[in-house]
Amino acid sequence: MPKPKDNKSSQCPPKHVAIIMDGNGRWAKERGKARIQGHRQGARQIEEVIRAARDEGVKYLTLYAFSSENWNRPKAEVDALMSLLASAIKKNAPYFVKNRIRFNTIGYISALPSKCVESIKNLVETTKEYDSGVLTLALNYGSRDEITRAIKKLLIKAKDSEISPEQITWNSLEQMLDTAGMPDPDLLIRTSGEMRLSNYLMLQSAYSELYFTKTYWPDFGRDEFHKAVMEYKCRERRYGLTADQLKK
Repeated sequence: MPKPKDNKSSQCPPKHVAIIMDGNGRWAKERGKARIQGHRQGARQIEEVIRAARDEGVKYLTLYAFSSENWNRPKAEVDALMSLLASAIKKNAPYFVKNRIRFNTIGYISALPSKCVESIKNLVETTKEYDSGVLTLALNYGSRDEITRAIKKLLIKAKDSEISPEQITWNSLEQMLDTAGMPDPDLLIRTSGEMRLSNYLMLQSAYSELYFTKTYWPDFGRDEFHKAVMEYKCRERRYGLTADQLKK
């Protein structure tokens, strides 16, 4: 493992880590198991990664749990995923309360089954004032859909004369996104060896450090998370500046 560069910004842990949790199905297939078994093991890994993030000093953790395209999977698998989601939220609710972690979601939640929506709303309401950390699940989420909805909101504001076209900036668009009020991800991790964003936080990840690992999500635990954070600390984040400017 390389040592972090002599750069103050690279020594700091990422404030916000976003993860594309990929590889559940392949993990199960390689072990001769049904795909849902991979999803169940993946759900258990979420608990471990939440704890690992807290230990590393990460305040915001955002997980791509169910994309808007995932509805195209076999109905039996989707139904099983929704049941798993509802049970996982109920199971982990006491941990969020005990550790004062705020639970949040992004995406079009209303389209989920009612049992999921109820569990989500209850936990969001219960933890809304907590400030020791924020866990966000991207559910029925797609970045293109998010951007489209954000633009529609701005158009309505313009139509109602609340904002003029000249006043529209990145900041005004950012406030219309599902992630309004959250910092952009410093580090974006994708498991399973795939190397694409898959319609995930495409605007918010403009300056994110990208980390790809061949490890399937069901095997991605505390040690793997630590490796990703250490790799992040080794990188020099310049945001368009030169290395000499950063040293100053």
